[in-house]
Amino acid sequence: MASKTKRASLKTQDGSMSLRVQLILLQALIVCLVTLAAGIAAGAFQERALREAYQERMMAVALSFSQLPTVLDAFDDADPSAAIQPVAEVIRTSSDLAYVVVANADGIRYSHPNVDRIGHPVSTDASIPLSGKIYTGTQTGTLGPSWRVKVPIFGDDGEVIGTVSVGILEQNLNDEFLTNLAWLIATMVAAVLLGVLGAAWVTSVIRRRIHRLEPHQITALVQNQQTTLHGLSEGVITVDERGIITLANDAAARFLQTAAGELTGAAAIDVLPPDVYQALQEGEDAGRPLILGSRVVVARSTVRTTVGAATLLLRDHTELHDVVRRVEAADAIIAFRQRDGIPKGLSAETLERVVEALGEQPDASATEIGDSLSISRVSARRYLEYLASTGRAIRTLDYATKGRPGSRYRLNDPVGSEI
Repeated sequence: MASKTKRASLKTQDGSMSLRVQLILLQALIVCLVTLAAGIAAGAFQERALREAYQERMMAVALSFSQLPTVLDAFDDADPSAAIQPVAEVIRTSSDLAYVVVANADGIRYSHPNVDRIGHPVSTDASIPLSGKIYTGTQTGTLGPSWRVKVPIFGDDGEVIGTVSVGILEQNLNDEFLTNLAWLIATMVAAVLLGVLGAAWVTSVIRRRIHRLEPHQITALVQNQQTTLHGLSEGVITVDERGIITLANDAAARFLQTAAGELTGAAAIDVLPPDVYQALQEGEDAGRPLILGSRVVVARSTVRTTVGAATLLLRDHTELHDVVRRVEAADAIIAFRQRDGIPKGLSAETLERVVEALGEQPDASATEIGDSLSISRVSARRYLEYLASTGRAIRTLDYATKGRPGSRYRLNDPVGSEI
């Protein structure tokens, strides 16, 4: 059961590899390729450094051996190898070299690791050192292919009287290189394992950040968000902590009479009208009525986060405002028709008290008049509407209230007159 669940987690519903597997594989591939490239470069540098180190050692041995008085004096002896062979073997073993071969100008050996080869001609070309120059390279001699240095031996008169050939077998070089390469490969494997573990950790962090969603789920969410936002009748504007607009849907652009593309990415203070920007900054949850062109819009800003980001919602109340105006106009017509007498349900005494209260509180609302006279807001509004219909009072709309615009009243003649 557990194995089936594990296999299912490796693939999505459409049969493709999950994001977790893809991320781990891609990062592991990158780690392997980079490690392999670094290993190849390091191996090449190591092989070159190994050869250069041996070359410097062989060069030093060959030059110093060619200038030894013992070696130079032995060339005049009847049996030069008797003096040269022991010295050559001591230097060869102490320097960890394959051979130190001394030969005369005719190519006859005076020393060799295999004493049976002494007195026989050398097996490789010695023309370069016999010409007075130093040779470095790989040649195949009696011991096999070897990395060698050949230097001339000069007599007292400056003439070349012989050669010194110092070398190490290519097999020995390869063995030493492979020994070092084994450590390099072990290091590369350890680096790959650490890289894969790091890739798994990074993948885990990324998946937590995206709520463990797969790419097709993220795509669906984005598409749904775009469809929902641009299909809303409400305007939506999102601002980050820097004051930059990160999202503006079509409705918001329509209310502001601009394009959504011009809003997104711009500074809110530069592209939003002052009253809209103020509503965004103050974070008013209850809503604030605003006039945007020919529209009456209620702006509501969500609670701002600690980092300063905010979302502003714009809702069109133009039609509702028109309905309210038509209802109030109808009430005024009814009141006008009843101007010749106090309508049924109204009291002359209360009407007089409302007139006195309105004279003391100009531009008062029905709620304020009702509170001052200890009557209900509905009753106070009926008396105030009656006064407005008869011309005794003037009614104005108050857009500073939250939600639907309210009404305020003031006497047309503050001095007062008879009812």
